[in-house]
This record gives sequence, C-alpha cells and structure tokens, in this order.
Amino acid sequence: MTCTALAVVGLALVAACGGTDAGSDAPGGGRTVVVFAAASLTETFTTLGKDFEAAHPGVTVRFNFGGSSALAQQITQGAPADVFAAASPATMKVVADARLADGQPRTFVRNRLEIAVPPENPGKVTGLEDLANTELKVVLCAPQVPCGAAARTALGAAGLIVKPVSQEQDVKAALTKVRLGEADAALVYRTDVKAAAGKVTGIDFPEAAKAINDYPIAALANAPQPTLADQFVQLVLSAQGKAVLNRAGFESP
Repeated sequence: MTCTALAVVGLALVAACGGTDAGSDAPGGGRTVVVFAAASLTETFTTLGKDFEAAHPGVTVRFNFGGSSALAQQITQGAPADVFAAASPATMKVVADARLADGQPRTFVRNRLEIAVPPENPGKVTGLEDLANTELKVVLCAPQVPCGAAARTALGAAGLIVKPVSQEQDVKAALTKVRLGEADAALVYRTDVKAAAGKVTGIDFPEAAKAINDYPIAALANAPQPTLADQFVQLVLSAQGKAVLNRAGFESP
C-alpha cells in the first residue's frame, strides 16, 4: 500500500472514531439543550426543564429568557439554540421567515393581560381607564415586545392614550417596577401576576379579551441537538406540559 493510501485510510479511521463528542446528539451524558423562551414562561419552563432533565439522565436544559423580539433577533443573527418559544406569532414569524424553524410552529398556550399594582394600590387603580391619569406612574412593555403590542391593542380598544414613565424590554422588567414600588401600575400578563405570589395585585379588565396572545413553539432548523429539541417541544405540547402551564394561568389554545 502506498503512503498516500495509508494516509487516506488513517483519516477515515479518525473520522469514524471521532463522531460522538460531548456536544453531539448521540446517546450519552454531557449534552445540553438550549431553549430560548419568552420571559413570561420563566417559571413554567423552569419546571418543565427539571422534568425533562429527570427523564433524560445526563442532559442539561439551559434557558435564555427574555423579550421575544430580542430572542428572535438573536436567533436570526446566529445564536446557537435548539428551541424557540415566543409570546406572539409575529415574533415567531421573524424566525420562520428566515427558515430557521424546523417545520410549522405550534401554538401551545394563550395568555391575556392584567393590570398589576402594588398590594396597597396607592394609585387607587380600579380599571384600564385609570391608567390614562397622568398623575400615575404607569409602566408598559416596549411596543416591539409582545406584551407591549398587546397592551397597545387593549388601550386602543378602550380609546385610551397612556404615557408610560418607562417602556421595558420584557414583561418581568415591567412587573419588577411595580413590585419595587417604582410604578403605580403596569400592564403585564396575568400569569406573571400569579407568579409574583402576592407581591403585586392583579386587576382584570374587559378589553384584555381583545388582546390575547398566542404562544408558538418550534424546534430550530439548525439545532445543535435536534432530537432533544423535538423531545422538549413534545413535552411542552403533552398533557404533562399543559398541566404545568394551565396551573400557572395560561389558557389552552
């Protein structure tokens, strides 16, 4: 056999023996599935992540929670991720239009807004119309964020103009302003009010029914862990996943 032939055989053997590194999708420990998810999913997806790890020994679920618009931008700019769960179809469309969603995104829950106020409600807020009071410190999510878009839809349905003291990049940041007493009210999801466990008070309003957000989820086309990505999506869509989400106040689609 010539030296060239020996070199070719040697390379083939290296390739054959080197295909199961720690980051591969092959069976074994040390694998990580990366999930980009809307901030309002923080509590529920953290729970589901622990359930997923328990069912997949050696696998770690790592989350990137934030505003859906920012997450979509990160994905389209090449951030490595396996799954994307967005708080609106519009933000998922950014990823799907870039052909980065693996298959058709699936709507798994819906969410609606509530007015969050401090427990003592110093602004005496009772309904959406009170947020137009310029003496109140009102916080909204930024317009490009799903909770911000929903807030403006609800305010438009009520014919109200609200001048917020700040516009936050995700719903958790808006809720924190109220929780810390830096705002009299914020428009957030009712699931976030429930997750705050008494640190804020939620006030329902009828216009929320006109601004309900659908939440889509998809495995990503360039997922480093495609099998795990599909399995995580299936967990979210399963009866087990729905039970966790429904307990948190999310609605079934």
